[in-house]
Amino acid sequence: MSKRYFFQISTDPDVDPRKCAVAMACAAQAVSDGHSVNVFFASHAVKLLQSEFIGGMDERVSQEPGFCRGMLGALMDGAEGIYCSTGSQAAVGVTVDNANGVLVEGLDLNWSGPPGVIALSSDADVSLTY
Repeated sequence: MSKRYFFQISTDPDVDPRKCAVAMACAAQAVSDGHSVNVFFASHAVKLLQSEFIGGMDERVSQEPGFCRGMLGALMDGAEGIYCSTGSQAAVGVTVDNANGVLVEGLDLNWSGPPGVIALSSDADVSLTY
């Protein structure tokens, strides 16, 4: 039976990169298992959406090159939606206007904030926060 999953990732990947990798792995697994998945990146976890940052995550979590980018790619390909906090992006210097030069290419990102978190979590069967 397919379920609606909501993942909120807000852990700073500079502080706990492994936790961030686990969060993306669980979300990618839910997609692979055929569930409807929405992922919301908030606080400093929005850095995981930056092309340069995600490219450097593998070494920090003791994985082969391309591992973390592959998980994000699986979410890009199969998640119902990928969301980010507009305010959190601004805090790390990313805006809608400069996003194309900073974020992972092909990312169909939904910019939102607390109203998005509440709407997505209230619509989910299962909510997980990392």
